[in-house]
Amino acid sequence: MSKENFTCAERSTKKEWKILLFFVLVFAAVFWLPVESLRFKEGVFEGFAMLKDYAREHVLLCLIPAFFIAGAVTVFIRKDSIVKYFGAKAKKWKAYSVASVSGSVLSVCSCTILPLFAGIYTRGAGLGPATAFLYSGPAVNVMAIILTAKVLGIKLGLARGLGAVMFAIVIGLLMHLLFNKEEKSRSENNDFSSGEESQTDRPMWKNILFFASMIGFLVAVNLSAPGMTKWIFSGILLAVIFWMIARWLAKPELKEWMDSTWIFAKQIMPLLFAGILVAGMLLGRPGHEALIPGRWIASLVGGNSLVSNLFASVSGALMYFCTLIEVPILEGLIGAGMGQGPALALLLAGPALSLPNMLVIRSIIGTKKTMTYIALVVVMSTLAGFIYGNIFG
Repeated sequence: MSKENFTCAERSTKKEWKILLFFVLVFAAVFWLPVESLRFKEGVFEGFAMLKDYAREHVLLCLIPAFFIAGAVTVFIRKDSIVKYFGAKAKKWKAYSVASVSGSVLSVCSCTILPLFAGIYTRGAGLGPATAFLYSGPAVNVMAIILTAKVLGIKLGLARGLGAVMFAIVIGLLMHLLFNKEEKSRSENNDFSSGEESQTDRPMWKNILFFASMIGFLVAVNLSAPGMTKWIFSGILLAVIFWMIARWLAKPELKEWMDSTWIFAKQIMPLLFAGILVAGMLLGRPGHEALIPGRWIASLVGGNSLVSNLFASVSGALMYFCTLIEVPILEGLIGAGMGQGPALALLLAGPALSLPNMLVIRSIIGTKKTMTYIALVVVMSTLAGFIYGNIFG
């Protein structure tokens, strides 16, 4: 047998052993499945309950509009425009300034930001500005920062706001520096500055107005405005959007937009739903127990030690937070003895990350970059919480 054939046979054998090991592990997990345990039943119920809550509260009004915006980015915004403002060679102060404060406009959760992140990254945005945008989208949320200051104290609210903006810039810059060679290769191998564009001779102001209307609808429909005000304003914006589509878009553009939107939906939705299901089974909804008892978490985030801050950061990174829900959760945890430092650590890591969020990010930028991004968020949140807790705790 030749050396090449032997190597192929060896690889095939290793692959078969891996498949066998996978089967054994799955069998063992099913064999010892604790179906009689009440906590296991509660965990399974919480997983599907969280999935149901997400489907009812976020898919129609948050995620689907975000998919359409992401699809529109890839069709109606010229590649060279993305590269000019967010590309690897763009002016750093401009790219990171815009990306780091985008959350103050969008006010979306860690999952709704994903289609928008995928849209600008695949269109040619550099990894640094794209990850700054990814972090800031859910973290630099004006409503959440104001609510934090009102409920948890002005110092914690200010620390959250300043920390989130600084984190977005620093994380983006570090991702750029750590993966600079790969990003240069990506930029050289993908001609983002040229190629066929579906854009017609439509004036720029029409595109700007079209995107402003869609983003305005996304923000308006998710505001907690009293009475019918939100729905009236959202309805007006939706009518304007449909009018623009009917009057300004050609049929080929419309088809390309729908195709692009569907690609993002297929890529993101399955991973997102799977992650939400697992997160719900492990941690449950606010006020409901799942596989991991809430008292364990509360007992591990007391004081302001480095360990308690790290645990708060990791816990926040794995949990899924709907927009603004992290504030009442923290109010309860602080009442149960959570330190001020771990509270800030969770506020900085939690809204920007979640288990479903991680799964989707990996499918967009790969495992190594995703793990680096997660590590930066967790480590920086831990250190920020530790410093804050020892000063103000």
